[in-house]
Amino acid sequence: MTDHQVPRTRQSQIPQTQENHMTTDQGATIWLTGLPSAGKTTIAYELAGRLRGEGHRVEVLDGDEIREFLSKGLGFTREDRLTNVQRIGFVAELLASNGVKALVPVIAPYADSREAVRKRHAGEGTAYLEVHVATPVEVCSVRDVKGLYAKQAAGEISGLTGVDDPYEEPESPDLRIESHEQTVQESAAALHALLTERGLA
Repeated sequence: MTDHQVPRTRQSQIPQTQENHMTTDQGATIWLTGLPSAGKTTIAYELAGRLRGEGHRVEVLDGDEIREFLSKGLGFTREDRLTNVQRIGFVAELLASNGVKALVPVIAPYADSREAVRKRHAGEGTAYLEVHVATPVEVCSVRDVKGLYAKQAAGEISGLTGVDDPYEEPESPDLRIESHEQTVQESAAALHALLTERGLA
């Protein structure tokens, strides 16, 4: 190689045919907040399947998995919950800024922590939607997917969000889903309609 020759960049080495097929999909974070057993994760996976079927890149950031692999060691104090939410928000924004639809079915009980995540996305110019899965605690306690409400009632655990620990409902979410009054498919369809309206699906 002579002095005047400049090595090609990685991008210039990508074959033209491959460049034509590279994704230009707009990413976004869709945060589903709500009480335990509200239906957040079920709706998220239903929507994920539909979006993938349309060719979108999608990741579901499951709260339990995050607790196990990213936030292991954190408890459920207000400070630890804030730390957990901010970690998830960082990962979600990173994914979304790279063209992925990041679906986040995580309680995030405090309004200030959710607002901090929204501001982070706004600062990076990344789309962010807050969805309140507004299932009443009475319905959630009957569903009791993980047995948390039964354990709280038996005195085996404390600090259950919406029962003996605060849950601050979003005042102005981008969408409020009454999951106890419609099917999972209908809930996911309502969220998909919002994404379409915002030019994200």
